[in-house]
Amino acid sequence: MLPVDEIRLNFNPASLLALNAVLGFLMFGIALDTRIGDFRRVARMPWAMSVGVAAQFIVLPAVTFVLTLLLNVGPSIALGMILVACCPPGNVSNILTHRAKGNVALSVSMTAISNALSIVIMPLNFAFWGSLQPKAAPLLRTIALDPLEMVGHIVVIIGIPFVLGMLVNHLFPTFTQRVKKPVGALSFLALIGFIVGAVAGNWRYFLDYVGLVLLAVALHDALAFGTGYLCARLTGLQDYDRRAVSIEVGIRNAGLGLVLIFSFFGGLGGMAVVAGVWGFWDIIAGLTLASWWGRRPAQRAEQARGTWA
Repeated sequence: MLPVDEIRLNFNPASLLALNAVLGFLMFGIALDTRIGDFRRVARMPWAMSVGVAAQFIVLPAVTFVLTLLLNVGPSIALGMILVACCPPGNVSNILTHRAKGNVALSVSMTAISNALSIVIMPLNFAFWGSLQPKAAPLLRTIALDPLEMVGHIVVIIGIPFVLGMLVNHLFPTFTQRVKKPVGALSFLALIGFIVGAVAGNWRYFLDYVGLVLLAVALHDALAFGTGYLCARLTGLQDYDRRAVSIEVGIRNAGLGLVLIFSFFGGLGGMAVVAGVWGFWDIIAGLTLASWWGRRPAQRAEQARGTWA
């Protein structure tokens, strides 16, 4: 069995083009559920929003970097973990926040802001932490990643569909109300289908190497949810907000990670296996956490005034 850093998973150009289209459609669906008011709402809860964004773009990548050192994982696995940590959340986080009886308005606003910021921050974040990882840095140099080229790619598959979706929402609100739920559900199912297809098309590799990454992915995912919750708790956010921040930080868009892995890294083994396993594990873990929280009423501002609890 070849080392995981030496294998390349197969994903033909036509399938990759289709995956890019599906991801763009997913972002369009997220934007259909995003209003200008979601950005204005940030002004009414600047502290909670700042905590959530900092937890996603600063704390989680740093925690992930430390985890790759502690687990002593291989170079491509380390890069996969860092890339997933740098990805923005998807709209499934809004659904899970609602199920968890958390602050859905905060969740929706964080998803919108995070996806907008990730267009620039994500590739720079990945390049920064990847270059610091002692095992992964030499591999990253051989790939000769150009962060600006990745920015351009992300603009096409995230930025443009996101702007178009918001424009449709603003100009045709009645039409948007009718189609946003079907579009969101269809795009999410299509993305899951492509993740399943990527795994199925490389099933032998996943069977051979899943044991190498499963523990790392499980720990990483638990730390992502825990990072969001701890950041929210330490900064004094109420339980209602903590649930939203925890889920927003814990849910990462592994589909975007797979697109970038096949587009820029040639389907590099450890990276692709990490993103593929994360795509399933993350939803299962998020649904479990949201269901557990959903059975416990969240403490709101009027209940928690003057306390941290």
